[in-house]
Amino acid sequence: MSTTRTGTISRRSFGLLAGTGVASLALPTYLRAQDKPRVVIVGGGAGGATAAKYVAKDSKGAIDVTLIEDSDTFTTCFFSNLYLGGYRDFNSITHGYDALVSTYGIRKVTGLAMAVDRMAKTVTMADGAVVPYDRLLLSPGIDIIYGSVPGYSEDAAETAPHAWKAGPQTELLKARLDALTDGQNIVMIAPPNPYRCPPGPYERVSMMAHVLKSKGFTNSKIFVIDPKDKFSKQGLFQEGWDKHYPGMVEWYGPDVHGGIKSVDVAAGTVETDLDTFEGALLNIIPAQKAGAIAAAAGVAGDSGFCPIDAASMRSTMDEAIFVIGDASIAGDMPKSGFSANSQAKVAAMTIRADLTGSKAFPAKYSNTCWSLIDTDDGVKVGAQYEPKEGKIASVEGFISQTGEDAALRKATYEESIGWYDGIVADMFS
Repeated sequence: MSTTRTGTISRRSFGLLAGTGVASLALPTYLRAQDKPRVVIVGGGAGGATAAKYVAKDSKGAIDVTLIEDSDTFTTCFFSNLYLGGYRDFNSITHGYDALVSTYGIRKVTGLAMAVDRMAKTVTMADGAVVPYDRLLLSPGIDIIYGSVPGYSEDAAETAPHAWKAGPQTELLKARLDALTDGQNIVMIAPPNPYRCPPGPYERVSMMAHVLKSKGFTNSKIFVIDPKDKFSKQGLFQEGWDKHYPGMVEWYGPDVHGGIKSVDVAAGTVETDLDTFEGALLNIIPAQKAGAIAAAAGVAGDSGFCPIDAASMRSTMDEAIFVIGDASIAGDMPKSGFSANSQAKVAAMTIRADLTGSKAFPAKYSNTCWSLIDTDDGVKVGAQYEPKEGKIASVEGFISQTGEDAALRKATYEESIGWYDGIVADMFS
């Protein structure tokens, strides 16, 4: 990987950097005007909202677009760690869909998509409503595989939150973190690969440590029990923990802890072959798979995620279905909001070409993942990607370096703020 660094990313420039990519009046039923081709998008996050906007905007009213999302608002996983650390409030990471509806004529359906009939080309909602499509784009994010951690369950998550789906779980984790007293510990079980990131587990550790440090806690520790033997930006994080939180963070890889045997959320314990770790706060992050609608549609593979054509984000199992974001198997690209936004524009371009005969250009993708270690101490990693040999492959990359000066780290953090404002505008306005 190249270590050359990129320039700063502002809100104004984000839309141009992230790539090139609805205008119809909403009708009072799901059966909308059928003189136009119909695109249905399930999932209103960084992938789905972006795809809906760009199909609608760039088709200039030629395509009828419906966006299905089970919430009236979307809370971003990216920057949710900064909410935990006290750098942002919850409202600042929560966004609505009004502009997509009013500006681009997208129909927003608030409800849960339950099933897909690929022969009939319909999506069935939890309330029984049926939504027809000519092209279906799935951007459902991830579901949690609770049983991948012995002793953990959906009910247990109300005591030991995973907070890997932003929203109430994030608020619960924040409340539990803020309630700790000096001498009480945190135990995190980090997720196995592949996992949604952000929220990054190691940035989360940093933000938790920042909260403990800011309260003057000197007797609390954070134990990270990791099923992986290494992780992204490991040298940068461990350098930062030693600098900002000396003695507070202890990371254990599988060669040390020997394996996770069980979790007891009532007792606040995580048992491993090495030892039993005790915490007043357990943050358990299990393995993940594509959101349930992907399996219901029959486009998820044996891994639980969805194979796609690297040049288009089209499902390899159904040419009328596209899968983007965390649910897809996107080669070298991480499961990030930036990745989903980038993939959405390629998919939107291909869908327009399918349905209107517009030109489709060669696919190019990009991603950057920023992480905050402590105040004004930001780091990043990223790359540019292209389809190669049947997968999305990294063609040029960059990463922050250990030992960087404070001014550069502050600039990196400020760059991330500009990126957040830019991607949110690109998604929702």
